[in-house]
Amino acid sequence: MAIGKGSPTGRLTEEEARAIIEQGVPASLVDGKRVLVLTPDATRTAPLPLMVRLVNDWIGPRAKALDFMVALGTHQPLADEKLFALYGLTPADREGPFARSRFLNHRWDRPDTLRKIGTLPASGVASITGGLFSEDVDVVINRLVYDYDLLLILGPVFPHEVVGFSGGNKYLFPGISGGDFVHFFHWLGAVITCGKTIGFKHTPVRAVVDRAAGLVSVPRHCLAMVVDGGGGLAGLWAGSPEEAWEAAADLSARVHVVYKPHPFRTVLGRAPEMYDEVWTAGKVMYKLEPVVADGGRIIIWAPHVKEISYTWGSHLERIGYHVRDYFLKQMDLFRGVPRGVLAHSTHVRGVGTFENGVEKPRVDVVLATAIPEWKCRQVNLGYLDPASIRLEEYTGREKDGVLFVDHAGEVLHRLESERERSA
Repeated sequence: MAIGKGSPTGRLTEEEARAIIEQGVPASLVDGKRVLVLTPDATRTAPLPLMVRLVNDWIGPRAKALDFMVALGTHQPLADEKLFALYGLTPADREGPFARSRFLNHRWDRPDTLRKIGTLPASGVASITGGLFSEDVDVVINRLVYDYDLLLILGPVFPHEVVGFSGGNKYLFPGISGGDFVHFFHWLGAVITCGKTIGFKHTPVRAVVDRAAGLVSVPRHCLAMVVDGGGGLAGLWAGSPEEAWEAAADLSARVHVVYKPHPFRTVLGRAPEMYDEVWTAGKVMYKLEPVVADGGRIIIWAPHVKEISYTWGSHLERIGYHVRDYFLKQMDLFRGVPRGVLAHSTHVRGVGTFENGVEKPRVDVVLATAIPEWKCRQVNLGYLDPASIRLEEYTGREKDGVLFVDHAGEVLHRLESERERSA
C-alpha cells in the first residue's frame, strides 16, 4: 500500500512532504544504489524545485549515484539553463548539494539511446484493447535506465486525454520510450476518443502502459504528486508506480475536475505560458471540450504561441486538424504520418463525423495565438486576433452560455450529468 496523504481542501507542508519521502522511500531501497529520478518537463505544474531538493536531501547521502532525467516523451529537449531552472538549481546548488548528480534529457529522437526490451504480442494487445487493435508492439526504452539500480518516478497526476490520468508508469511509457510504442500509445487513445478516456482511471491505454512497464527489469518506485491550483502539494504518495498513482489519481479526480450544470455555446480558455506550441496548448481543448455545446465554439487564447509544433509541425501543416473518422476511413492516405501526430490532430479537432467525404466536427475550434490567419485556415482551424479579445465580454456570463477559464489545460471541465458515469 502506498504511503502518503492528501486533501482537496488542504496543502501539505514541507515537513509533511519530507516525512512521506523518508517513510515511503526507505533507506534500504537506496543505500549504495545508483538511482535515476524521472521528472516532468516544464509543461506540467508541479513544485519540482522543492521536491528535487527533498529527494536529494534524503537519497543523495545514501545513494552511490543520484541522477535526474526529464521524461520528455516527444517534447523538445531542454537546454541546460532551462533544465536547471526547471529544478530551481543555482550554480551554488550544482557545485554543492548536487555536485555528484547528472541532469539529463530523454533523447527519444536518437535511436542509439534506445533499447528494445520486449514485445507486447498481438493477442495480448487485442485482449487489452477489446479488439480495437491486434498487432505486435515493440517495447523500447531509454537504454540508460540499465545503468541504474532503481528508477524513481517523481511527477504530478492530472486528468489526461490519452491515458485517463497522467503519472505513474506513464513516465516510462511514453516518458522515456521511443519508436512505434509512442505512436501506438497515442493513437489507441485517439481511437477510443478523448471523451471516453480523460478523467477515467482504468483505461485500455493505462493497461498497455502498465503491461509495458512490467517488462522493465530495473526496480521501480514512485512519488506521485497532486498539485493544487496554486502549485503546491494537495497530496503526495510514495510506493510502487501502480499503488502511488492509484491513490494520487483518486485525489486528482476531486481536485482537478470541475462540474458545470449546463453546456456553453462559447468557451474561452487562456493557455499558460508553459504551453509554447499548439502541440501542448491543445490541452485547453481536451480539458474544456466536454462543456462546449453542440455547434458551439472553443477559443484557445495563447498570444505567446507562435508554432503549431516544434517537432511535428511539418506533418500537421500538411494534414491539418480533423476528426477521428476522417483518418480512420482513409488511413491509406496517411501511411507516412506518425500515428501520434494523427492522434494530436483529432484530439484538438474534437469529436465529429466523416460521411461521404463530408467532415462535420461537433464544435468549432479557434486559435487566438500569434499564428497567422492563413496558417490557421490551412490546418483547418478557426482564427481570432488575440488582441481583439476583451476579457469583460467573456467573464461573469455563464448564465448567458459563455465561459472563461484561466490557466486552462490541467483542470478538466465536465457536465453535472456526467458526474455519476465518471465516478
